[in-house]
Amino acid sequence: MAQPPIICTVDVVLLCLKDAALHVALLRRDHAPFAGALALPDGYVDPEQDRDAQDAAVRILREKAAIVSPYLEQLGTFSGKGRDPRGWSISVAYYALVPAHIMDLARHPALQLLTVDHLKGQPFDHREIIQAAVERVRSKSTYSSLPVYLCGERFTLPQLQGVYEALLGEPVNKVSFRRKMDELDILEPIPGAMETGRANRPAQLYRLKKKYRNQLSLTGRGLNPDPLK
Repeated sequence: MAQPPIICTVDVVLLCLKDAALHVALLRRDHAPFAGALALPDGYVDPEQDRDAQDAAVRILREKAAIVSPYLEQLGTFSGKGRDPRGWSISVAYYALVPAHIMDLARHPALQLLTVDHLKGQPFDHREIIQAAVERVRSKSTYSSLPVYLCGERFTLPQLQGVYEALLGEPVNKVSFRRKMDELDILEPIPGAMETGRANRPAQLYRLKKKYRNQLSLTGRGLNPDPLK
């Protein structure tokens, strides 16, 4: 007797930082199963278009969210016969980070941003996938350059520190943070570019060095929270 086909899809957890809180982008499903529910951008692998699962993830983000992410990483594989009412299924999940202004510029009519700490009612095992992505991002934020991909192309060091603090959920010691940035060696000052228009003195604007714009830099020790807080 022929075995029923296994459903194979790719799911993408698209994250951005808005109002100092981590948000995930969800789309309202327009077909069964779970028509009308807010779910992750997902889709089938297209064997004629996609060289691999990552190609499928890039295509799905482009087609369903009108976004090309500066950082996309495989999260893991989620599988089983109970996750999809249509049958036994397997999903290769990815997570993508984008600055909030890119999400705003996309203006996809079906795209909705929800804070990751207040999710409910997601179909399949999408809530579990989102939680796994959030845990991965927060863990990597302690020892890598990952939070930089939630910034725009230009940012000050205090702005970047604020992104790290938002992800870690606690204040970070300024001296420790600056030391961490020196160890990662990922930033370069933009010649002649300063942030002005504030009451305090103008701040130097930075950007990622070219070789790190699509890959992480890692450091051997974690980022210490502010011992005075």
